[in-house]
Amino acid sequence: MPVHQNLLFGNPQDARAIARGILGLVACAACGFVFNGMFDEASVTYGERYESLQDCSPLFAQHVERLAGSIARDLGPNARIVEIGCGRGSFLRRILHNAESASAIGYDRSYTGPADECGGRLHFERRFFDETATPGPVDAVICRHVIEHVARPVELLRTLRRVLEESPAARIYFETPCIEWILRNQVLWDVFYEHCSYFRPASLAYAFERAGFSPRRIRHVFSGQYLWLEASPRVQAPAQVADASLPKPAPGAGDVAKLAAGFARAYNALIERWCDKLSAMRGRGKVALWGAGAKGVTLANLVDPGCELLDCLIDMNPTKQGKFVPGTGHAICDPITAAARGIRAALVMNPNYLQENEEFVASAGLPIELTA
Repeated sequence: MPVHQNLLFGNPQDARAIARGILGLVACAACGFVFNGMFDEASVTYGERYESLQDCSPLFAQHVERLAGSIARDLGPNARIVEIGCGRGSFLRRILHNAESASAIGYDRSYTGPADECGGRLHFERRFFDETATPGPVDAVICRHVIEHVARPVELLRTLRRVLEESPAARIYFETPCIEWILRNQVLWDVFYEHCSYFRPASLAYAFERAGFSPRRIRHVFSGQYLWLEASPRVQAPAQVADASLPKPAPGAGDVAKLAAGFARAYNALIERWCDKLSAMRGRGKVALWGAGAKGVTLANLVDPGCELLDCLIDMNPTKQGKFVPGTGHAICDPITAAARGIRAALVMNPNYLQENEEFVASAGLPIELTA
């Protein structure tokens, strides 16, 4: 697989020349943690060309707004917030909009923009979060869709725990995909190289416990696709902080081992099934995938590496339009351009977005039939 699903390329030749890696998923029968046993950390690089913004979807924007509003309500006045992997900073801006007296620091290697915004209340550092980070005492730490990119997630959490020695009352908020949802629904395009660590609720809680946190709440969000965890630093005696022993035995794996075995058995048949579906859709005209994020890029590479089934990928994010898909070199278009290219059928990569995209197609009068 291409080592990156969210890099933008200016021409199909460069897009096809992207480095590749092997995706070899392993499921732990003790706790249900799933990871890429073939992952090469040195092969991935997150920089300015990395683009994973999903806020162009009204539904996803509503999801993000609910989370931001909830965090703002949790925190008291003058709260100090840190976000690990802040991307372009949109989530922190939403929180500060809801909590006008709060201040925040965002860490992300791919951030592009001014170092300070919101009258100095918002500061960005274009770097990874590690033990050299010195945010000072903080009231909240947010990390959304980052831990699945980390090969040694417990090390990241232990680093965070050490940074928070001055912040024993800090609230911790993490969001990550749910591996049980992926495997149970056999979502072929939700496993890809960038994601090297996958969690179920118990394994996510266990990772936090090992790192010195007390998980307070874990729930499914976004129609079950993601896990939302809230935690706090665990109060420990000084001798215990440096003790690497586990706080309790590993939880059971739940259904993950069984689901993973079923996913593995069905994998080749799933690829064949989606190839057949896309071939059938071509009876209506040219075909596209709607969604040029990690899901669309992954499916395009699995079912159409030679650009024979798909004409292009459609995406509402203007930053992606006019660029090319990593690995295959398919063009990324806006819906109107796609219709002008002769697209008459499109497979929507996330069923959560089917209705809003159907409404857009209808309002724009585009002759594109959508399916999910």
